[in-house]
Amino acid sequence: MRRSWVLVAALALGACSDGPPKLSVDKAYIRLAAVPSRPAVAYFTIHGGTADTALIAVSSEVSVKNELHESMQSGGLSAMKPVGDVPIRSGSTVVFAPGGKHLMLFDMNPGIKPGRAVTLTFTFANNQRIAFDAPTIAAGAPAPAP
Repeated sequence: MRRSWVLVAALALGACSDGPPKLSVDKAYIRLAAVPSRPAVAYFTIHGGTADTALIAVSSEVSVKNELHESMQSGGLSAMKPVGDVPIRSGSTVVFAPGGKHLMLFDMNPGIKPGRAVTLTFTFANNQRIAFDAPTIAAGAPAPAP
């Protein structure tokens, strides 16, 4: 009887463990530009794996050029600048969100309409690539529910 209780406890504890952290991407979406000639913007969350790495690029087949950017406030003014590689520490979470880090998608295919999924390919310094199908939303639409 005692042995079966120990086995049940061990199984329950094992079920609580998710194992080592895995490099992953979630909550990605693309906000289309209000004016077709302007860039679209993508937001997402990256979860670090078991080792440090860096996000070095994000690509898409529906935009000509993509750049990682960061918004900031300085002297009451908003500014935005391109950023290089983004460090992803082991087990960390890095959020790309409005008012902070984001991806600019330049010269996006004008045929992309709200509701269509666009594949974003995330490339990391450890040679790992992750593809994520990000839904598109209109310029003024609320962000999709997580």
